[in-house]
Order: sequence, then C-alpha cells, then structure tokens
Amino acid sequence: MSFANRFERLFKSVLPTPFTIAVLLTLLTFILALFITEPKTEGNYVLQLLQFWEQGIWHSPLLVFAMQMMLMLVIGHTLALSKPISNLISKGTKYCTNTANAAAIITFFTLIVAFFNWGLGLIFGAIFARKVGEHASEKGIRLNYPLIGAAGYSGLMIWHGGISGSAPIKIAEEGHFLVDKIGVISQAETVFSIMNISISIVLLIVLPLLMYYLGKRNTGTILQLKSNKEKKNIEVSGAEKIDHSKIIAWFFGGLILSYAFYKAFILPETISLKVINPNYINFVLLGLAIVMHKSFFNFLKGVDSAISGSSGILIQFPLYFGIMGIMNQSGMVQIMSDFFVDISNETTFPIFTFISAGIVNVFVPSGGGQWAVQGPIIVDAATQLAVNIPKSVMALAYGDQLTNMLQPFWALPLLGITGLKAKEILPYTLILLLAGVVIFIGGLLVF
Repeated sequence: MSFANRFERLFKSVLPTPFTIAVLLTLLTFILALFITEPKTEGNYVLQLLQFWEQGIWHSPLLVFAMQMMLMLVIGHTLALSKPISNLISKGTKYCTNTANAAAIITFFTLIVAFFNWGLGLIFGAIFARKVGEHASEKGIRLNYPLIGAAGYSGLMIWHGGISGSAPIKIAEEGHFLVDKIGVISQAETVFSIMNISISIVLLIVLPLLMYYLGKRNTGTILQLKSNKEKKNIEVSGAEKIDHSKIIAWFFGGLILSYAFYKAFILPETISLKVINPNYINFVLLGLAIVMHKSFFNFLKGVDSAISGSSGILIQFPLYFGIMGIMNQSGMVQIMSDFFVDISNETTFPIFTFISAGIVNVFVPSGGGQWAVQGPIIVDAATQLAVNIPKSVMALAYGDQLTNMLQPFWALPLLGITGLKAKEILPYTLILLLAGVVIFIGGLLVF
C-alpha cells in the first residue's frame, strides 16, 4: 500500500485536472506548430494558427462525435441505474461468498457488459462492487473491498475494443472525419475481427482468474457498509400521471426498439455489422433505458444522476478538436507520421502505436478525444508503411484502454459509488495493467 500512496501522490503532483491538461496540450501544440512548421500563405503565422485552432474547435463532424460520445456515456449510465439491472446485480451477489469468488465474478461480468457499452459497464461494475460490499457487510463475510472495487473497474480494460469503442464505431460511420483517407471500415474488420475476438476471449479468461488468485491471497476484513436504499412512495396527480405511466413508457421505448430491430434485421437485404454506428447504439440504448426504467419520471431521474459524468466530454472534446485543427492544417500530422515511418516497419508499427496510445491516454483520458488527436497521425503513417488500417486502429484502442488502469479519471464514478479511494484500488489495477501488456502485445504480434 505504501507504493500505492507514493504513486497517488506522484499523480497529484505531476498531473493537474484533465481540463488543465487539455489547455496545456493546446499551448504545447501551438508552440510546436509555430517552430517546426512553416506558414503556407503570407501573413502573421500566429494568427493563422489561431484560426486553425478555432476552426478545429467548431468542426461540425467532430462536434457531432462529441455529442454521440456524451449520449453513449449518459444513456449507458442511466440504463445501469434501472431497477432490472439493479435486481440482476443483487441476484449475483449471493454467489459472492468470499473475496476470490466475488472478484472473479465481478470482473467477468463487468468485462462482458463493458464490451457492449462502456458507460453501462463502468456503472454496472461500480454498482456490483458496492452491492457485494453491502452483502458482505450484512452477512459478516470477510472481503477485500479495494480488490472488489478494482474488479468493478476492470471493464475499462476492454471497452475500446468493444462495440461502443470510440475509434472503431467512428470509422464505421458514413462521413466520419477521416473518411477521405480510409473510407468506411465496418466493425467486422475491427471489433469483430479474429484478432480482437481472440484477445477479448483471453481477457475474459485470464483477468477473472488473476483476480480470483489475488482474492485467495488477500481475503480482507469484515466491512461496515450501509445499504443505500431510496424512498419510493411518491404521490402524483393530474398530468404527472403521464410522467409515471408504465404503459406510455413501454410503448415509446418499445417503438424505438422495434424500429431498431427492423432497421438491423428486416430492412437490409443482407444482415451485416455495418448497421452498428454511434447513432444506432445510442438509439438502442435509449429504447432500453426507457423500457427498463418503466416511466419517463424514473428515466429522467436516472439521466439527472448520470449527466454530471459527461461534463468532461462536453468541455474537453472541443479543445482536443482544436489541437487536431492545428496539427492537420499546419502540417504537424505529416511530420509526426513521417517520424513513425522512420522508426517503424510493418511488424513494429502496431506495437509503437499501442505504446504511444497508452502514453497519450495518461494525458488525454478520453478515447474519443485521443482518436481525434492521434487518429490522423496513425492513419497517415500506416498508409505510408502499407500497414493494415483496422489493425492500427485496434492497436490504438488497446493502448488507450490499457492505461485506464493507471489513469484514475474514469474511476471517479466508481470511487463515488463504492466510497473507495484511488490509492486503494491502484495496487490491483496496476496488476491488471501488467497482464494487459502481455495480452495486447502478444495479440498484435501473433495476428
């Protein structure tokens, strides 16, 4: 634990808030562009760079991307707060009879849920960990609660290689910001490629077993956690009955889900994964969330609880888009891609991409923001080296999701729900990170 304390202090002393980091990265990009690139037209170059920055901030396709990512987090979070999901988690807690079993079960199911949606997986794991803690406290079961919290956070190890991963779903969408360079790439070539499915299966096997082993060696203590139970009796009258109506909520949510099914399985001549894009995922999540909350009142209450978690996306993404605007229009993307070409070959390029993505994620703790900044560089370099583009995209995804175990930004909702501190879960998330390094690099080399 002393190592974790030192590590947490290092993070706090070196890294300011993510918004401040985004501002500092903006200034660094501006200064680098000023000194290593040359103006393409006459005039004050500082003003030209400011113009590139402003154009990047308000680039319409990227702003759409930011809204899609916000909705994916908020609606996924809202869905995780619904009563059916909560009841499902409660049923699972009865099998969590000790630390080892609990850690393995939470890790396995959190990984599966996060593969389908990162926002849902993040909150699912947090609620699962909390309920297991409450169950252990009630039954007098010894539990290593920090290890259980780390298990609830493990979904961030698989999310970017999953269906809702920012980079894979964005390049599967018509008109994405790199469509002129790489076209539209279906998730059949990224998320559902043999490489990614194989790596995901290895994660589903190895990580729960690893957490089981750690649970056997660290049984924990008796907890004193109080259950967070809400008051349910609410009096409604008049038009408020519409807000609380199950029939209307089920009808509207069912209508959304029915059309989503029609669009995926009946409308197209051939069923394919091309239908999976950010809009389709959010559409399905919206229908599921409304149906599972059973009323608009409960749904909106869940949204109110979830919305604060998206503030980072709302305010930071435009700054990352501004960075991309400077890099693209000043020529920095070409300079950086040429650097990657000089130090890489077809075999090593995915590994360098993986490592660089892991480093960038420490400073840019958002897969979508990272793709906006790093995507153009990777695509240009991969094109010059004739490296498979989908594999390069997944290498970025693996590096991004790996260092989530190091960067506690996305752990904030989990820490709030469980009552744990970052320094308590870090020793165990770092072990997950080390296992991930072996699994991801091994997968990139084998395939």
